[in-house]
Amino acid sequence: MRLSIRHNTSYHYDDQVRASIQYLRLTPHDSTRQQILDWQLDLPRPVRAQRDPYGNILHVLTLDEPHESIVIGAQGLVDIDESSDAEHESQSALPFLRFTRLTEADAALREFAWKQCAQRRDRNALIDLMHGLNDHIRYQPGATAVETSAAEAFAGRQGVCQDHAHAFLACARSLSIPARYVSGYLVTDSQDHLASHAWAEAWLDGAWYSFDVTNCLARPERHLKLAIGLDYLDACPVRGMRRGGGSERMMARVDVEPLIQVQAQ
Repeated sequence: MRLSIRHNTSYHYDDQVRASIQYLRLTPHDSTRQQILDWQLDLPRPVRAQRDPYGNILHVLTLDEPHESIVIGAQGLVDIDESSDAEHESQSALPFLRFTRLTEADAALREFAWKQCAQRRDRNALIDLMHGLNDHIRYQPGATAVETSAAEAFAGRQGVCQDHAHAFLACARSLSIPARYVSGYLVTDSQDHLASHAWAEAWLDGAWYSFDVTNCLARPERHLKLAIGLDYLDACPVRGMRRGGGSERMMARVDVEPLIQVQAQ
């Protein structure tokens, strides 16, 4: 499947911002299941690409002069191999056993993971866990915030894709299974779910397998990966800091359009 992606984010401030810095993980990279045909960023000034500790392509946009708005754009064409079930990597998966504040497994999450999986540590067990979390945490936009932890979303029984991914990571890591957060895009016809998306991957049998709790999908056939990390803070597409500016209004629009089916040669 060939995808056309347009992602535009704008920030408008009530007062002048004296200085700001934006960490942008808005550029996907080639892998065994996605080939980047064309990709470009539209930024207020040229920025050089670098790699973060997880191998994500990172751009750091620094604005030292006063400004009242920031507009960030990304667009490109990507081929997705829908037949690929997993991704093989040479890097160790062990760092993804580590809990973070957003993915700490409390007693309730540990008990839930055990009830769903018991002694099983295979893909079918994690598929059961995925479905169980989807039933337990109802998809409800606005119910949580970016700082909401997995334990808080699990206790409140509602959240969004970020919360679903965090809860899955907490459960998987409590079972000693390496798992990581993924940000990216999703091809969807649903108006309830944004094209900008988050899901989880778990390390099983020497490969990374996808688990999209929000959509109960255990194959990444409609997913384009942007970045990975221990949690949302490591992998979110846009994350920034500023001095001044007062209140902020953020608007984001993401369009993901399938263009053609690409046949393997």
